[in-house]
Amino acid sequence: MSSRVLSANRLKDLFWPLIKSRQTFLLTLTGIAGYLCQRPVPMDWPRLAGLVGSMLFTIGGCTVLNMVFDRDIDCKMTRTNRRPMAAGQVNVGAASTLGGGLIALGLLWSLKLSWLYFILALAGVGLDVLVYTLWLKRRTAWSIFWGGLSGGIPILAGCSLVTGRLELGGLLLAFAIVCWIPSHNLTLSILYSDDYLNAGLPTFLNVYGLATALAIMALSSLLTVTLMAAAFGWLHLSLALLAISGTSGLGLVGLALYIWRRSARQTVRVLYKFSSFYMLAAMLLLMIGTLP
Repeated sequence: MSSRVLSANRLKDLFWPLIKSRQTFLLTLTGIAGYLCQRPVPMDWPRLAGLVGSMLFTIGGCTVLNMVFDRDIDCKMTRTNRRPMAAGQVNVGAASTLGGGLIALGLLWSLKLSWLYFILALAGVGLDVLVYTLWLKRRTAWSIFWGGLSGGIPILAGCSLVTGRLELGGLLLAFAIVCWIPSHNLTLSILYSDDYLNAGLPTFLNVYGLATALAIMALSSLLTVTLMAAAFGWLHLSLALLAISGTSGLGLVGLALYIWRRSARQTVRVLYKFSSFYMLAAMLLLMIGTLP
């Protein structure tokens, strides 16, 4: 019995990090928020559970394949060289099978829920794995915007699963996340610029310089907050929720503008953490807005 427990724990230690649980759960949370902000009446709990399960499988599978394809660059970066694939702790074939299997299960589940939901999920897989990871990530600093497009799909898919179509509210939320992801990635590329340079990955800092990277980061934050505010207004959320969202948004934009104007590279870590807080808070506010 003890050997089986040890083996199970070993498998968990090796394979659990492959799905980047915090990233996968945050993206799934955006899908849940998209579903709930449409105020489905009556609440279809099995359908919501299907959304959660299909997104966890599909997003997790994409993340595993990203780890497989990026293992050669991850091993060159101090931030990522302890990941199981980079460290050579997981067999490439096993990880590829896991990633592909999760995606297949997630897409099949998506198809059972709705055709539009399935098409959006399939588009997300294609943008993330094929366009961003395999095609553009090693070629251009602009790849982060394509990665952002895939990151905006879960919330749009969540909205569409209720409405059965693409509506302005869902599109505004999706594009808010599309703008947020490049800003979030830019902070990482600034904090670990030497890592990215050593791995040979093009970033805005290493290709265009600090001033350009900070300017794009500030613009991205401003667009994120503006689009999120427009989405909250379109969805007719309460004034209290609008005020909370607006206050946190002003904090995000103010911090990004301060870093840009002062070239305050040393403050970028604060922005990185605050932007994560902002997005998490926005998703929770969307879900709270559905309460009677």
